[in-house]
Amino acid sequence: MKLRGVVSFLTVILGLVFCDLVQRFLIGPWVWLMPSSRVRVLGAWIQAMAWVTSRPLVFLGGASIARPPQIPCEPGVLIVMNHQSLLDIPTVCLSVSGGYPLIVTRKRYRRWIPLISHMIRLYQYPVVDPRANRQETMRMKDNLREVARTSVLPVAIFPEGTRTKNGEIGRFKKAGLSLILQARPWKVYVLVGDGFWKYAKFTHFLSGISEMNGEVEFVDMFEWDDPTADPKPFIAEIRERMIGHLARMREGSVA
Repeated sequence: MKLRGVVSFLTVILGLVFCDLVQRFLIGPWVWLMPSSRVRVLGAWIQAMAWVTSRPLVFLGGASIARPPQIPCEPGVLIVMNHQSLLDIPTVCLSVSGGYPLIVTRKRYRRWIPLISHMIRLYQYPVVDPRANRQETMRMKDNLREVARTSVLPVAIFPEGTRTKNGEIGRFKKAGLSLILQARPWKVYVLVGDGFWKYAKFTHFLSGISEMNGEVEFVDMFEWDDPTADPKPFIAEIRERMIGHLARMREGSVA
């Protein structure tokens, strides 16, 4: 273990505990009592949480984490990004200013995780569960479809569903992304991150965090204007573009 890694790790953990208390006893009641302020308050709060969970790694740990590209907070925006680390979550949140994205999340994270579990419920993230029974799966699909169809906020999804050990673009789990695409027309903003995969969990911050060089780049904006079309070729094109962009990012870092 290295001292800078330990200090930054402990700072992040203390920040999560503090944010959990503030979120439960201040932010949650605030938006419940004043629902008209929901987007403004939760948007500002998620930016603060993203800062708390990432910037100590830079200031104290010596990591390099570039600010992500900015994406408009408006209806009909879909964000697709690869998944390398827990830091992907604050990164995609920081990419949306003036609001917050609705992130498709695994159901198991809704319980027993400080800050995160309450956050999923407070922000009303749509959840998925590959192990759910048929009836529960149908309910989750209906909810995801309704969120995708009616949301006035951007929707974000990590279609790989899980992190890869080498940071390469993994196979897409197409069901959730297909369902979202079939709900309405979208402007699909595609992002690719790299440099985070060696630090997939918080415990990885304890050693070598100063060597982290994480960055997120904008690949392209794709127009999806026919929800009745077969989404599979469109999804395949997005994945191929992400694979190619990641390869170019890595060639540039070597050069």
